[in-house]
Amino acid sequence: METEKDIYILAIESSCDETAAAVVRNGREVLSNVISTQIALHTLYGGVVPEIASRKHIEKINQVIEAALEEAGTELRRMDAIAVTYGPGLVGALLVGVSAAKALSFATGIPLVGVHHIEGHISANYIEHKELEPPYVCLVVSGGHSHLVVVKDYGEYEIIGQTRDDAAGEAFDKVARAIGLGYPGGPKIDKVSREGNPDAIAFPRAKLADSAYDFSFSGLKSAVLNYLNGCKMKGEEICQADVAASFQKAVVEVLVEHSMQALREYGYDRFAIAGGVASNSALREAMSEACHKNNIRFYNPSPVYCTDNAAMIGVAGYYEYRRGVRNGLDLNAVPNLRLGEKEF
Repeated sequence: METEKDIYILAIESSCDETAAAVVRNGREVLSNVISTQIALHTLYGGVVPEIASRKHIEKINQVIEAALEEAGTELRRMDAIAVTYGPGLVGALLVGVSAAKALSFATGIPLVGVHHIEGHISANYIEHKELEPPYVCLVVSGGHSHLVVVKDYGEYEIIGQTRDDAAGEAFDKVARAIGLGYPGGPKIDKVSREGNPDAIAFPRAKLADSAYDFSFSGLKSAVLNYLNGCKMKGEEICQADVAASFQKAVVEVLVEHSMQALREYGYDRFAIAGGVASNSALREAMSEACHKNNIRFYNPSPVYCTDNAAMIGVAGYYEYRRGVRNGLDLNAVPNLRLGEKEF
């Protein structure tokens, strides 16, 4: 019996402040995953500066691609496709990755496959959970996105809930800055919350009457800022850990409640989380507990595959490649690309 040929994907990710490249075999096996992070640089400014991010991508892009191929013990000519994030993200940052991928495709004749960044995050679950296949429900929570998605098939998605204002990760960053933790907010709030009392302050949980699955975190963020201002005006001491823990609990409870409600209504028994905020320990524990209680199988990527990386783009790119997606050299960066849309 003839065995199916292995498919190798070189993947490139540069949508925000990580310059990343990876080699993925057959959609589930990561042969290399190289990430050059800019966190230390952007910490000086309290957040990502798009112009600086773009310049750093230009400096690092060729190095990370070479390192990914070397780490995988392979060569560019062995690749079956070059997958690249083309949206959503920072337009200047995206353009660096897209331009590099197009140049390599043009020079070698290797097919080019444009990948949606959120599809990449969802696909990160396939790396360590070989048994996971659609359909299932996935919660994508990151600095720029809060999406509740029904994954109908590879490359086929239905968004059933999303943020109306701040994404969950954005709220983490803003609250962290307000309580003096600095950037990046997510990991710092996660860490300091372990020393605080999550029931110390009753912060609000937003419910949207017209959509049961949409999220809103701006009111919660405002409530935290009002609490801090109130304490300062009254001369009361602010317990950083209690504020962080109470805020985190409010976010986690909303995410868990919406997710469980969707699973009940849509009748799925498998649930995954993805995105940078999916590495938050309180969220992982709460989701695991809720899924166990409701007899739902729970999947989550390791933290390295939650934050931006190219391995997840390689996985998504593999399934797009198998579906026959091929892009021309007119592929462009689309900073506001919606999940399920194709703009090429």
